[in-house]
Amino acid sequence: MSQPGHFFPRCGLLLAALALLSACASTGPAASRYRCEHGIDFSVRFVNDSALIESSRTAGVPSDVLFRDAGGQGALQTVYSNTRMRAEFGLGSGGREAVLRYPLLPLVARCVRDGKEGS
Repeated sequence: MSQPGHFFPRCGLLLAALALLSACASTGPAASRYRCEHGIDFSVRFVNDSALIESSRTAGVPSDVLFRDAGGQGALQTVYSNTRMRAEFGLGSGGREAVLRYPLLPLVARCVRDGKEGS
């Protein structure tokens, strides 16, 4: 039987961590906006070997925090992942393309960075 007293402190810690990461992201570098297949669009901020991904559905709060992962070819291609998704950035001839992989669905979405940075 689950103990409800243990759930709320963990939930509170998770929300506090997300709020802290969101605050760090808002003072960090400008976000890059991407538009993808399957109607997916998101912005991403790269902070200390992590990628904070915010979708239009969760404005103001990172919907996914991904950590730097092995992979990519060359200095321009970077890979970030967590248990839910994997994101590859710096793809294509100009480095403006990305790929999102959702292994649990399974879904792969090809994306292109908008020219409007920081919006």
